[in-house]
Amino acid sequence: MAETETPQIYLITPPEFELSTFPGLLARVLDSTEIACIRLSMATRDEDRISRAADAVREIAHARDVALVIEEHVLLAQRLGLDGVHLTDGARSVRKARKDLGADAIVGAYCGQSRHDGLTAGELGADYISFGPVGESPLGDGSHAETELFEWWSQVIEVPVVAEGALSPETVANLSGYTDFFGIGEEIWSTDDPTETLRTLLAAMG
Repeated sequence: MAETETPQIYLITPPEFELSTFPGLLARVLDSTEIACIRLSMATRDEDRISRAADAVREIAHARDVALVIEEHVLLAQRLGLDGVHLTDGARSVRKARKDLGADAIVGAYCGQSRHDGLTAGELGADYISFGPVGESPLGDGSHAETELFEWWSQVIEVPVVAEGALSPETVANLSGYTDFFGIGEEIWSTDDPTETLRTLLAAMG
């Protein structure tokens, strides 16, 4: 599938943002480009702040028929009427999240660079597997998901795969034939014009 179709865009929110300005910026990005899904990925552990952010992003997303998942917080996904959850602990929480959220919810799993975790998460019912970072990054231990992992996955596994983390036009070009989605976040939000930066990354798909 990924070898013949253009990857879709999976948008990841900044870890911190102002509710007075970000919803408008998000709306402009969504109106400029077709987005498959949005992940609310916030650094704060403050339930009220997360809930208010989720409400604001959900309104923008659902008005444009774009799914919204939240990172880690399964209970909040239910309570806030979101479309699912993105888990960050590989395959460990997939079975429980699927049981708690039901068959119709989106359950995704970030598996780092682990093929084994990805396979296990898929077997347990994950709707997609995310690998990364795909580019060189000074964060973490410096390891990254190689192109070969995505190439193998696209040829052997049917569960959709997301490439994310430290994306550049070069990595986008390299992975376009082997991934179903690009998870794009800080790559655009940290720039002066997120819409234009996203357009540049899209152009690299060829």
